[in-house]
Amino acid sequence: MRDVDFDEPPVVHVSARTGHGLDPEDWPAEIPAVAQLLRRGLELPKGVTFLVGENGSGKSTIVEAVAMAYGLSPEGGSVGARHSTRPSESPLGAALQVRRGLGSGRWGFFLRAETMHGYYTYLEENPGTLREPRFHEMSHGESFLAVLRTRFDTPGFYCLDEPEAALSFSSTLGLIAALHDLVSDGGQVLCATHSPVLAAMPGATILEVGEWGLRRTTWDELELVQHWKAYLDAPGRYLRHVLD
Repeated sequence: MRDVDFDEPPVVHVSARTGHGLDPEDWPAEIPAVAQLLRRGLELPKGVTFLVGENGSGKSTIVEAVAMAYGLSPEGGSVGARHSTRPSESPLGAALQVRRGLGSGRWGFFLRAETMHGYYTYLEENPGTLREPRFHEMSHGESFLAVLRTRFDTPGFYCLDEPEAALSFSSTLGLIAALHDLVSDGGQVLCATHSPVLAAMPGATILEVGEWGLRRTTWDELELVQHWKAYLDAPGRYLRHVLD
């Protein structure tokens, strides 16, 4: 019997359901990171966990699936949002289960860059008691910042899929500040990102995603950071290879 800790984060561990039925030779189970998740599970610590990797490495697939296993809509929003435009989620979400932390609430939010337009429409068509910002009348980045102000204010479980896609450099720094405040109040974050700026958040756990699966690393050791440093130091050296 495990020790009782009433100060656990909203999600302590993610694992595969018994008899989940995913074929290890089919997508998405054939992705190394997903295969490792199904085989070993994934422990999520308190605070922020970043999944960093190339396109196709499985980081967004994992964030989406964990959000679904927690009870969030695959197209984004809070625990009560249930809108759908064109279903495109993988079957991984139904194959996973989460072990919730003792003493934690059930609030959650999934911020997904590619489907937020549909979420804004859902809010317009299903108005609540609170006066919502007019998201559709804002720029992409402004609407993201408005979501941060209105939704990232309650301790809970937050999944983010490449939130930097809509944000400028200074706005990305603002996101780091928002995440810092969120976890200081007991929130927990799982975020897929390509941003070396975002991944540099102090105190965050970084999991590098690639052909090896999932491995814990540091900001300085990330391939992403090394490539960005080399590119900014001598962009012409990179671009010669691309243009040739």
